Amino acid sequence: MNDIKSMNLEELKAVCQELGEKPFRAKQLFAWIHQKMASSYEEMTNLSRGFRSRLEETYPFRPLEIVQVQTSRLDGTQKYLFELFDGNVIESVLMRYHHGNSVCISSQVGCRMGCRFCASTIGGLVRPLSAGEMAEQVYQIARHTGERVSNVVVMGTGEPLDNYDNLVRFLRLISSPEGLNISQRNLTVSTCGIVPNMRRLAQEHLQITLALSLHAPNDEKRKTLMPIAYRYTMDEVLDACRYYFRETGRRLTFEYALVGGENDSQEDADQLAGRIRGLNCHVNLIPVNPIKERNYVRSGKKVVENFKNKLEKYGINVTIRREMGADIDGACGQLRKSYIDKTDQERKT
Repeated sequence: MNDIKSMNLEELKAVCQELGEKPFRAKQLFAWIHQKMASSYEEMTNLSRGFRSRLEETYPFRPLEIVQVQTSRLDGTQKYLFELFDGNVIESVLMRYHHGNSVCISSQVGCRMGCRFCASTIGGLVRPLSAGEMAEQVYQIARHTGERVSNVVVMGTGEPLDNYDNLVRFLRLISSPEGLNISQRNLTVSTCGIVPNMRRLAQEHLQITLALSLHAPNDEKRKTLMPIAYRYTMDEVLDACRYYFRETGRRLTFEYALVGGENDSQEDADQLAGRIRGLNCHVNLIPVNPIKERNYVRSGKKVVENFKNKLEKYGINVTIRREMGADIDGACGQLRKSYIDKTDQERKT
């Protein structure tokens, strides 16, 4: 592993030993990276100049570069486009709530899951992000705004459980007491439903929230929206959710994007309630963000309200996601996609 920002304390001790330094330097190095959120070795003033230059030579410090920031005039939501060391771009979102700042980060460059209503998956998967590249999105935003981040959601571009080892490493780094010490209860991971890795994650016994992108009340409809449904049935996915709750005691969140005329009828709500009743869960209804590459439309306000009311009649805990950043490229993958399209166009002219 050459990415020093992805290393835990034990691995940094080995680096210090390799470079002829005492093990206690590892703690200082970890604090500079994950607590003080340093953007270069030069900032690490309690490390000797010689040690810093040996580090730079062996383990190059590669901060993300801010390419673009869009700020919503409606609610102050900020969408960041970052460039990675290899020229790829990813996006993250800062949302300000009364209970604190929440950052939504990407876990991959692109995505191979193919969900029909999502811009992230157009163009497929380029590569996974390292744990350090995931953490760096949070650190860059905290540095740029000068504000503390108290919640992190892994729900941007990419499927987190398709990048399992890096994801778990990131979760441990971001919640480390020697780092930012963000409570695991304030970390949420969203998945489209990779069943074996949902079960693996349960075995990690982390106190994070698992959010399942459900988006349909039955297998047939789910297949039209999410190709992953051809691999794992709803029964298998919901069994994995029950297993996650048994192992961790953490309530599940079900994300349900309402697509006009596709999955938003009263019958759909009845079916959905029948599938998830008895599960310790919360349903987050999301009026879908239309993207120009797809012909899906969002459900009307009355339809969304009726869907919510129907689920509540069954005793299910439901909220309608507050729309953030509606006047900017707020949906997952939109800013990255428009930037890539524009760059490609400029290259051709």
